[in-house]
Amino acid sequence: MAVPLYQAKAEMPVGRVRALLPVRADFVAMTRNPRRDLLAGLTVAIVALPLALGFGVSSGLGAEAGLATAVVAGALAAVFGGSNLQVSGPTGAMTVVLVPIVAEHGPGGVLTVGLMAGALLIGLALLRAGRSMRYVPAPVVEGFTFGIAGVIALQQVPNALGVAVPEGDKVLVVAWRAVREFAAHPDVTALSIAVGVAGVMLLGARRFPAVPFSVAAVALATVAVRVFGLGAEQIGALPAGLPAPSLGFLEVSALGSLVAPAVAVAALAALESLLSATVADGMTVGQKHDPDRELFGQGIANLAAPLFGGVPATAAIARTAVNVRTGASSRLAALAHAAVLAVIVFAAAPLVSRIPLAALAGVLLATAVRMVEVGALRAMARATRSDAVVLVLTATATLVLDLVLAVVIGLVVAGALALRAVAGEARMDRVDLREGESKDLPGAHSEEEHALLAEHIVAYRIDGPLFFAGAHRFLLTLSEVADVRVVILRMSRVTTVDASGALMLKDAVHQLNRRGIAVLASGIRPGQRRALESVGALELLRREGREYATTPEAIAGARDRLREAGVLAPGRGPAGAGASVAAAAAEEAAR
Repeated sequence: MAVPLYQAKAEMPVGRVRALLPVRADFVAMTRNPRRDLLAGLTVAIVALPLALGFGVSSGLGAEAGLATAVVAGALAAVFGGSNLQVSGPTGAMTVVLVPIVAEHGPGGVLTVGLMAGALLIGLALLRAGRSMRYVPAPVVEGFTFGIAGVIALQQVPNALGVAVPEGDKVLVVAWRAVREFAAHPDVTALSIAVGVAGVMLLGARRFPAVPFSVAAVALATVAVRVFGLGAEQIGALPAGLPAPSLGFLEVSALGSLVAPAVAVAALAALESLLSATVADGMTVGQKHDPDRELFGQGIANLAAPLFGGVPATAAIARTAVNVRTGASSRLAALAHAAVLAVIVFAAAPLVSRIPLAALAGVLLATAVRMVEVGALRAMARATRSDAVVLVLTATATLVLDLVLAVVIGLVVAGALALRAVAGEARMDRVDLREGESKDLPGAHSEEEHALLAEHIVAYRIDGPLFFAGAHRFLLTLSEVADVRVVILRMSRVTTVDASGALMLKDAVHQLNRRGIAVLASGIRPGQRRALESVGALELLRREGREYATTPEAIAGARDRLREAGVLAPGRGPAGAGASVAAAAAEEAAR
């Protein structure tokens, strides 16, 4: 029984939402290796604690905001996300975007932006936009990651030097002002703590990569400050638990001015989350994420986190990698990570409040260094000149401009360079008429007749795309044709035709016809006809029978025209050609 159209349309959104929700297999997987998943979750929580605190402080909303994000967003993204191994929470890339929003709109603006970004992510999931991640070129991703690492490092300069954060919305300017302030009133206490923590993390990870040196380094720094009475600024008092959910921060009148920041946050959350999920898939065997479900899960997480005072969240590549490397196999590990952090929030808030800000700055400095994959950057830079340009441009734009604009610039430049490369591969070559003549046809030409035909017929074979990026070159080539009566265009090797290419072809045919030169075309594919018909090029070729299925038929048609014009003596060839169309078509297809 057929379903009415109105009913089918009503059921489509319901079906899409159902496809984005958790399924029974997700929960079954959590029961297979619970011990290993719980151990992985504990390890990730230990790694995530200083990062959550540090990114919360860097965002401008405080350490408690980072913890709330890690707990709430981490749990919800684990349940509703599209990856079994993804770990979500506050990240350095998101912090980079949030700093100017805090400066302009205050903490309430950041929470509102997170709420709006969550709604946008859910909308993208319903539109099935997750699959578009596959079209982001690798040089853009590497340049983006390298740029983020630089921004994160620059953001830590004030806390690492122990100076108040200077005014400014550009990290380069803020870092420079912090250095000048430090030079005017030097105090090496904070700098020593930051360098010491970063050094312990980087050197320790080389020898024992499985040990969470970040927690050990932060703990040692906290004890040293306490024992020796060092004058290092600390995190300060933290609430012993999560606040009650509230929408008190929401100001309806400010929504219009926050649309652009919300779009930027949503775009960054989508990009980083899908990239992290792709990395996780590559580190395992048999795991494959659902990109649309991942966007949906991040949307739910970002809708909920602001209600508890949390900053916008995204999947974290570093924490996800730790999760995979410690043996996680299901969502239970990410849930355990959120639960451990929740226990810390409730039970250890007084201890956490004594951590020096310089120690957190050291953690983030080491994190920025470890984000840079020197081998991958070197490979991208050496691959092609275009890849190197896109890499450098994206990284520079990330440092100087903002993250989303940097990705847009990288995509635009990469697309332009790719089009240029494709257009350069498109060719139109003059070919000998013997290439298009079937040897099996009766009436094949003698050498004398070939010489005579070559004086009046010219054949061109078009290879590759006939589109806007290179169509003008073909038009210039055809416009230079002279002293012939017939032009044959062999189009069986044309891969695609767009409106610009079709218009070019139509203009060339018009110009040649006005000069008394007939244009014949052969081998036009079915997929190319729509573009040619839309601009009238196909209709122009069909007049007087100028379109042929194969090149041998086109040559036979050109020979007929020469005979009718009295250039070629009657009695040779075309009858045999008409009798063997099938053989000619088979030979043309073989070419």
